[in-house]
Amino acid sequence: MRSSLLPAACAIGLCLSLSMLACRNSHSGRLVVGSKNFTEQVILAELMAQHIEARLHVPVERRFYLAGSYIAHQAVLADRIDIYPEYTGTALTAILKESPNWDSNTVFNEVNEQYEKRFHLTVIQPFGFNNSFAMVMRGAQARKLGITKLSEAKSYASQWTFGCGYEFLERPDGFAGFTRRYGLTFRDKPRVMDLGLLYRALQNGQIDLAAANGTDGLIAALDMVVLQDDLRYFPPYEAVPVVNDEALRRFPTLRPALAELANTISDVEMRRMNYAVDGEHKDVIEVVREFRREKGL
Repeated sequence: MRSSLLPAACAIGLCLSLSMLACRNSHSGRLVVGSKNFTEQVILAELMAQHIEARLHVPVERRFYLAGSYIAHQAVLADRIDIYPEYTGTALTAILKESPNWDSNTVFNEVNEQYEKRFHLTVIQPFGFNNSFAMVMRGAQARKLGITKLSEAKSYASQWTFGCGYEFLERPDGFAGFTRRYGLTFRDKPRVMDLGLLYRALQNGQIDLAAANGTDGLIAALDMVVLQDDLRYFPPYEAVPVVNDEALRRFPTLRPALAELANTISDVEMRRMNYAVDGEHKDVIEVVREFRREKGL
């Protein structure tokens, strides 16, 4: 279905997630870790959950797959979850509605300051990798056309179908600004789908260019190519833990425990874990356990 509307499954997920936020739930004796609805988020959330269990020795409840950024943000504000992983560029543009900025330190500091001031949320130091939006196409097609940069896609976009998740259409750092910056006009309306379906749609020729994530493990595994953002449209998206201040008051050792995860994951390591789950179909819990063993966490 070629539509700019939410896919039915996403719409149902949004309704369920919103209903979950309707009332607060006391969980003073435990911590609740949430995530958005794609593999990398679940891996990061599971990493935090396991690390908290090991360091604080308190029960951790997992509430994963909370649709997109808005739902996850509302969940932590409503005290339905205590912690979730976010990306600095997403926090800056999609949540704070600020203009994109391309300096990672400036973005982190602005998000850190505004989240505390506006929401009473604490942003912990980044995990160590940057997961920017990545415009992905089939490797064979890119080689045939001889293109490596997004600025080179302008000559072909009118023949292509674009695919993305529903958030990308609405974000200030999303579709409208991206196509304007690069002067792109596609053959038809973007195909909106769950993020997990983008690569299948690329493989099957249903779409020709997709707004994916730079640390997706399937990029290399499926012979996909990321076109270089040579006009520097996308801001940095460093992954960070976002914590409700109330949880930090209840558990004073939580912040230093989460800080131990800072700068522990490189782009390559995140891509490898994503592929272990998506490409090799390994269990997220085991993938995270192995990573923690390797890092001595």
